Amino acid sequence: MSPVQPTTATTPDTPATSAPDPASGPRPVARPRALTLSRTTATASRVLRQLRHDPRTIALMILVPCVMLFLLRYVFDGSSRTFDSIGASLLGIFPLITMFLVTSIATLRERTSGTLERLLALPLGKGDLIAGYALAFGTVAVVQSALATGLAVWVLGLDVTGSPWLLLLVALLDALLGTALGLFVSAFAASEFQAVQFMPAVIFPQLLLCGLFTPRPAMHPVLEAVSDVLPMSYAVDGMNQVLQHTDMTATFVRDILIVAGSAVLVLFLGAATLRRRTS
Repeated sequence: MSPVQPTTATTPDTPATSAPDPASGPRPVARPRALTLSRTTATASRVLRQLRHDPRTIALMILVPCVMLFLLRYVFDGSSRTFDSIGASLLGIFPLITMFLVTSIATLRERTSGTLERLLALPLGKGDLIAGYALAFGTVAVVQSALATGLAVWVLGLDVTGSPWLLLLVALLDALLGTALGLFVSAFAASEFQAVQFMPAVIFPQLLLCGLFTPRPAMHPVLEAVSDVLPMSYAVDGMNQVLQHTDMTATFVRDILIVAGSAVLVLFLGAATLRRRTS
């Protein structure tokens, strides 16, 4: 009897191994990691188109800081020096607060409506999304800061020793910082109400410790140490440098670099926390 020859035939119980069929199913889309100008500007254009159809949001971002400065000027109508001493600081604080509030709510609305979920399913990098949102709201921040600075200096008579353009620079950086903080905290809120609740936790401590109400060296040492790591403290310091000095000082440069660096850092953290809510 001859030996049994091994067979290479396959049976239904032992399917043959073959190369994967490209037509068997869609391949996962690889998400690009590099930040590209075209994808970023496309995202920014979409956000700006949406804002154009929301006049209440535009009014909140652009007009509210101007209205607040106008009210502040005539609250201290009998003491113009008081307005000069705190007006510059509030010129940087008001844009930060309004941009934080509007950006956090608007971004959260995109999350809850499913728009952000659909965008994350596209071959679009997280950096492109965050940079696009920042560019769109930053464009509005430029308009907001320019109007508020022009109103304070040339209409309300805010007396500053330095250049008004330096005031505009600090106000713009503060608005961009508020935008970055709003994008970041929107990742941790489940509703618009929760987004508003982040304001006391994120903004109010900085407002109390920034040196607006009392000089920071006069605070308790622990609070002074905390204020040293809060970006709003350097925003107020930068405004005071313009208020008191004719030239750009080294302290002013340090302050604006810290505010700008804080905004960039928070944007990176926002990109890191950007994720899909559903599987």
